[in-house]
Amino acid sequence: MPVPILLVTGFLGAGKTTVVNHLLAHADGRRIAAVVNDFGAINIDAELIAGASDGVVSLANGCICCSLEGDLIRTLSTLLRRDPKPEYIVIETSGVADPGDIVRNLMDPVILREAPLETVLCVMDAATPTAALDDALQRSQLRVADIVALSKLDLAGEGAGVRMREAIRAQRVPALVVDAKHGEIPSALLFPASDRAAVSREPGPKRPAEERFETLSWTSDRPLSLPRLQQAIGKLAPKLARAKGLFETVEQPGRQMVFQFAGGRATLAPGDAPAPGVPRARIVFIAELGVLSKTELDALMDGCVASP
Repeated sequence: MPVPILLVTGFLGAGKTTVVNHLLAHADGRRIAAVVNDFGAINIDAELIAGASDGVVSLANGCICCSLEGDLIRTLSTLLRRDPKPEYIVIETSGVADPGDIVRNLMDPVILREAPLETVLCVMDAATPTAALDDALQRSQLRVADIVALSKLDLAGEGAGVRMREAIRAQRVPALVVDAKHGEIPSALLFPASDRAAVSREPGPKRPAEERFETLSWTSDRPLSLPRLQQAIGKLAPKLARAKGLFETVEQPGRQMVFQFAGGRATLAPGDAPAPGVPRARIVFIAELGVLSKTELDALMDGCVASP
C-alpha cells in the first residue's frame, strides 16, 4: 500500500519543528516516519526512545525519526524498505528551501507510486509583517500549500491572526488557513483515513480534536459516474476543507481512483485494484462545523451513483 507524504514548509523560525514534534507525540497509533534537517530540535523524550541505528531513531510509539542527509529520494527509498513500513512520512523542509523544488523531486515516478505527496502544509508565524509576504520565497511556500497553519498566535498580539488571514487572501492563495496553537493541527486535515479501511455510513459526524471541523463519510456499493461526481464536487467545494476517497467509475470499471481535495484543488490518480468485500466508493469529507449537513452531502453524492 502506498505511504502518503506530508510536506511541512515555512520560513525560518515559523514553528515547523513544533508541528512535527506534536505529530510525533500524538501519533495515535499511526506509524509516522519524520524526515528532518536537525535531530537536535526534535523533542524526543528519553523514555520514548526504543533504539537508534543508521541515522534513525525509533520511538516506543511506533514512529521513527531520521535525519535528511544528502539525497531526499535515497532517504525515502530507505524508509520504504523498512519492516514494518511506516504508514505516513512527514518531511520537514529547511526554512530557506523552495518547496517547489522538493515537490518536483517527489514527482519521481518510482517515489510517486510508492509514496505519493498527499498534503503540503505551510507553517507561518502569525506575527510576520504582512509586507514579508511579498518575498519570493514566502510566496513560493504559500502558493504550493494545501493548508496554511498560523503559529505563535499567543505571542503575536491581538488581531494578528485576522490581519495575516487577510494578507494571505490578498495573495490569492487557495489554501485552507487554520490556527496552530502550540503546533496542534487537527489530524483529520493532515491524515484523511479513507484509504486505510472501508468507511461506513454514520448516523452523525466524527469530530477531530479541535471543534472547528467535523468529518462526514459517504459510501456506495455501486460505481460512480465521473461527470456527475465532478458536478457534485463543484457544488461542495466552497464548503469543504478537505476530502479524500477511493472509488470505481463506470467509465473505468474494475479500477479504483484516488480522489483528493485540498486547498481548493481536486485531483484524481489511479489506485490499487479494489479489495474484496469493501464498498465500491468511499469518501471522507471535512468541513467547518455546521457548514455542510449530512443530508445535503448524501443528496449530492447519491446523485453520482450509476444506475444499476
